[in-house]
Amino acid sequence: MQRFYITTPIYYVNAKPHLGHAYTTTVADSLNRFHKLMGEETYFLTGTDEHGDKIVQAAESNGQTPQEYVDVISKLFRDLWPNMNISNNDFIRTTEPRHKAVVQQILQKVYDAGDIYFGEYGGHYCFGCERFYTEKELVDGLCPDHLTKPEYIAEKNYFFKMSKYRDWLLDHINKHPDFIRPERYRNEVVSLLESGELEDLCISRPKSRLTWGIELPFDADYVTYVWFDALINYVAALGWPDGEKFKKFWPAANHMVAKDILKPHAIFWPTMLKAAGIEPYQHLNVHGYWLVEDTKMSKSIGNVVEPLAMKDAYGLDAFRYFLLREMSFGQDSSFSEKALVGRLNADLANDLGNLFNRTLSMTHKYFGGKIPRPDVEDVVDAEIKKIGQDAMQSFQDFFTDLKFSRALEGLWELVRGLNKYIDETAPWALFKEKNTGRLSTVIYVLLENMRKIAVHLWPVMPEASERMLEQLGITFDPEKINLPKELDVWGLLESDAMVAETSNLFPRVDLPEEKAETKAEAKSAKKDKKAAKKDDKTAEPVPEIDFEDFQKLDLRVGTVLEADKHPEADRLLLVKVDTGDKEPRQVVAGLADYFQPDDLVGRQVVVVANLKPRKLRKQLSQGMVLAVKTDNGMELLTPTGAVPPGSKVS
Repeated sequence: MQRFYITTPIYYVNAKPHLGHAYTTTVADSLNRFHKLMGEETYFLTGTDEHGDKIVQAAESNGQTPQEYVDVISKLFRDLWPNMNISNNDFIRTTEPRHKAVVQQILQKVYDAGDIYFGEYGGHYCFGCERFYTEKELVDGLCPDHLTKPEYIAEKNYFFKMSKYRDWLLDHINKHPDFIRPERYRNEVVSLLESGELEDLCISRPKSRLTWGIELPFDADYVTYVWFDALINYVAALGWPDGEKFKKFWPAANHMVAKDILKPHAIFWPTMLKAAGIEPYQHLNVHGYWLVEDTKMSKSIGNVVEPLAMKDAYGLDAFRYFLLREMSFGQDSSFSEKALVGRLNADLANDLGNLFNRTLSMTHKYFGGKIPRPDVEDVVDAEIKKIGQDAMQSFQDFFTDLKFSRALEGLWELVRGLNKYIDETAPWALFKEKNTGRLSTVIYVLLENMRKIAVHLWPVMPEASERMLEQLGITFDPEKINLPKELDVWGLLESDAMVAETSNLFPRVDLPEEKAETKAEAKSAKKDKKAAKKDDKTAEPVPEIDFEDFQKLDLRVGTVLEADKHPEADRLLLVKVDTGDKEPRQVVAGLADYFQPDDLVGRQVVVVANLKPRKLRKQLSQGMVLAVKTDNGMELLTPTGAVPPGSKVS
């Protein structure tokens, strides 16, 4: 059986978790779930890094001991992950005895092999980075990350012969081009190694300066440098050297990190493994930063995005979807609530949510909620099946290669294709024609493809995926799902099973300021309505017009092809009508208080076709749908029998 081992960095506990932590962990979680559905045995590790200078400083500023401080912050991380639906198998802390024991074992092994020596060193030490910098690495005398002047420290320490393994590492990377991915980060590491500037690594801190760390097994006066300590968690959690999990999962090790810790993971860690006689990991997967207003998130700047706040405001699965869909893995991406809301409304509410709601409603309307048995097939069914196969293959290939945004875009080809399939097959017309055989096939094709979409989305949106499947009458069991087989298997939905009446998994949302604006508009509209009513009592009779004036109106019967809610106005609908022209026309209609979008699809309406086009709340309206206000609501003007779209009213 193939296996997959995924790790996040063990997060440094000098601050609370933020969007960056949530992104890394959500990506790792999605990969873990994806590989599980691909038929592999998986293991997923996360945890916290709890030693070093910065921890001592943070603890002192909070009036706590280092242990008290790390206990509090580590718990924040541990408690966050269930709230984000993270499915990790283990959570490791570097203050745990199991981790300390393995760190000391590896230190002793490398020391005994002659790859650790004692020496004196003077260098520019950045307490923020907890590392020494050379003159060349400084930018105008400042730390390149923190832009602060490092302190020059000269002291005796232990050093790891990292430079000894430079040629081996360079050769390994060249022989395994996907060892570090994406390629841009592999090239960065290769460039650094080829520059010849790789020095030995200082791996200790004297207790006279720092006591909060793991004691060196061969010198009780020193503690381990935080990076030589932290990285070892990846094998400690598996029970190195003899643990069964280590034997099973280490050959399939995948590390997930942000680009700011590329060097420790791409250079320190593989050379440490080589020195300890451990095979290197399979892949180092490196992502970019989430920026807020083009600036990296920083507690000091005050632009940190809280993951739980986003989850509570917009729903967890919508937030998870946005994280994977919006960022091109490996590149930086800008975060904004506006982009999140836009993605949620466009992809989830309009495309996916509308597909589920329309199809479930039609299943109840035409078949009493029971999944029909497919019957008469047509060429359009084969075409949508092919679109589905291509979309699923694209999703699986891109997800395997960490191209999550492209994977989801590929799957959305099927989502959009199914919405188009509804318009092309016109189930409402088949129902009117009593063509039950053809109608049964159309509804089944829709429902079965919706099932396939739902299982593919489980790695990204687990809760929503399971609820989508419930709405299709299926209880989700990941052990019974195999994504590669979904490409060829058809017909897993059981006929006569009941589906839900409607689906409202992804309601449209507004930004907080837009909600306030809508409220104010509604209040103003109510006031105008009241004033108009008052004016009606004293209004003069409507003036008569000549027949020539009436002839100026282009009144046509049209068939509604699509209807959606207006993205920025609750009372308006966007109605696409076939009025006999080459292209359907869009009409912005004030019908949302009286009709659901699906109620309109397939119906014939009377349209004022030569009304001057204008924009209503940023959407172009090319006419007017005529309706009559009644005591019970609203009635549409419509012919008594079906007529060809574009028929003139005369």
